[in-house]
Amino acid sequence: MFSAVCKLANALLKLGVKKGDRVGIYLPMIPEVIISMLACARIGAIHSVVFSAFSPAALKVRLEDTEAKVLITADGYFRRGQVINLKSNADEGIKETKVEKVIVVKRTANPVNWQENRDFWYEDLVKDEKDFCEPVFIDSEDELFVLYTSGSTGKPKGVVHTCGGYAVQSKFTGKWIFDWKDTDIFWSTSDMGWITGHTYSCYAPLLNGITFLIFEGAPDFPTPERWAQIIEKHKITIFYTAPTAIRMFEKYGTEILKKYNFETLRLLGSVGEPIDEAAWLWYFKNVGKERCPIVDTWWQTETGGILITSLPGMGPFKPSFTGIPFPGIKFDILDDKGKSCAAKKEGNLVLLPPFSPGLLRGIYKNPEKYLETYWSQYGKDTYFTSDAAIKDENGLIRIVGRVDDVIKVAGHRITTGELENAINSHPEISESAVVGIPDEIRGEVPLAFVSYKGDRNPEELKKEIIDQIKKEIGPVALPKEVYLVEDLPKTRSGKIMRRILKRLFTGEELGDLSTLSNPESVEKIKNIIKK
Repeated sequence: MFSAVCKLANALLKLGVKKGDRVGIYLPMIPEVIISMLACARIGAIHSVVFSAFSPAALKVRLEDTEAKVLITADGYFRRGQVINLKSNADEGIKETKVEKVIVVKRTANPVNWQENRDFWYEDLVKDEKDFCEPVFIDSEDELFVLYTSGSTGKPKGVVHTCGGYAVQSKFTGKWIFDWKDTDIFWSTSDMGWITGHTYSCYAPLLNGITFLIFEGAPDFPTPERWAQIIEKHKITIFYTAPTAIRMFEKYGTEILKKYNFETLRLLGSVGEPIDEAAWLWYFKNVGKERCPIVDTWWQTETGGILITSLPGMGPFKPSFTGIPFPGIKFDILDDKGKSCAAKKEGNLVLLPPFSPGLLRGIYKNPEKYLETYWSQYGKDTYFTSDAAIKDENGLIRIVGRVDDVIKVAGHRITTGELENAINSHPEISESAVVGIPDEIRGEVPLAFVSYKGDRNPEELKKEIIDQIKKEIGPVALPKEVYLVEDLPKTRSGKIMRRILKRLFTGEELGDLSTLSNPESVEKIKNIIKK
C-alpha cells in the first residue's frame, strides 16, 4: 500500500498537482480508491471523492465547485453482474469544468472513448515511478478533503475536513468504539463516496494498523446470503453496516442463515440512520447469535467521526437507543427556545464546547451557508445537528430523525423516524418510509409506504399497521394512507429516498433518479398510488 501510494503521488506531482490543488476521485470500491485518497494527502492535495453511482450531472456539480484540475476514474465497474461504463459518465461529467487530466484505472476492460494528452492509463503513469515520495509538510488545519452531502434538496454542500483534527478523531473513535485488536478483520460496508467510507473504510483502520475488507459488489448478489458468505470466508470479526441493509437481510428470511455460525464475529455495528427496535433485535439474534454487542453509532458527514454510541464492554446497550456521548464530547437536547429538555421529551440535538477535533471547518466556498446552517439557531457556541432526539431517564440518547423530517399534525410534532419505528415493529414488515404532505385541515398528514414479507390480505395488514401506530404513538399519528409496496426507492448506499416519495404528491419534479439502485420502484409506486 505504501509503495502504491508513493508511486501515484509522484505521478500526480509530474502532472502538475501541488499542495492545495483539488483532485476529483470517481472510483468504485477497488484498492485504487484508497491509494488515490492517500496519494493526494501525501502531497498536500485536497481530495474530493464522488460516489461512483452518481450521475454525470452530480459529478459535474462537485467538480465545478472544487475546480478540480485532475480526475481519477476507471473504465468501468461491476454491479449485479453488469459492467457499468464509468469512463463515459466521467467524460460527460467533466464537460465545462476545469479538469485538465483524467487518470483511468483498468477494471473491466470495456471499450472507452479516449482523448490523447488528456486521458492516461493509471498503470502506465505509475509503472516507472519511484516507490518513495517525500511527504509534504502541512499545518494541522490545512484541508485534507472536501466531501459533498448528497444534496437531496438544492445544491450539495461541500463539507471541509482538515488534516490534524480529522486524523485524531478517526484514530481514537475507531480504536475505542470498535475495540480493535491486531488480530481483527474489520468490514465496514460503506462505499468510499460517503463519510463512513472515508473514516471507517480507510483512514481509521489504517491509522490503527487494522486489517480490513473492501467489497465492490452488492451484499445480496449473486445470492441473498453473499454478505454472510463473506463474513465466514474471510473470518470477519467486526461487521459495521446500515439498518437498511439489516432489514434487507431480514427480508430474505432466517432459513438461509442456519448454515452460518458466524463464529469469528465478536462485535456488530450500525450506522447511517436510526435503527428501529425490530431490526436491532433481529441483528443481535440472527447475526450476533446473542453474544455480540451492537454499537449503534450516531455521527454525520459534518462531524467526521462517531460522537454518540455505547462503548463495547461498557454499554449499556438498549435497542433503538444510540447511547451516550463519546468521552470528551458534550451534547444536549434543546427546545426551540434553547432550554434543555426533560427526560423523554423530544427536542433538537446540539453539540456544545469543547467541540470534537474532527468537526467540519466550513462549507467549501460558502462561509455564510456554514454559519447559517450550523451556528445560527442557538448562537455561535452551539453546533446545531438538525437531528431530533430524546433522552431516557438514564441519559441514553435516541435519535428520532432529522428535524426537517418532522411532521406537524394539527399542532402535534411527530417525527417520521418515530412512525417508522412503530410500523417496523410489526413482525411482517420489512421496512417502511413515512413522509408528510400538506393538508388543509391538519396542516400536514403522514403517508406510509410499507414493504412486507409473506402473503397477506392487504386490507388486513393495513388495519394491523394502523392498530400498531395507535398502540405505539396514538391516533394523532395515524397516516392518511398506507401504501403496500414491493420495494422503496433507495440509493446504492441503502438510503431510502423519502424526498422522491413526497414529490409524488406535491407535483414537484422528481429530480435525478440515476443514483437509485432500483429506479423501477418509483414507477411501480406511482401505479399503486393511482389505483
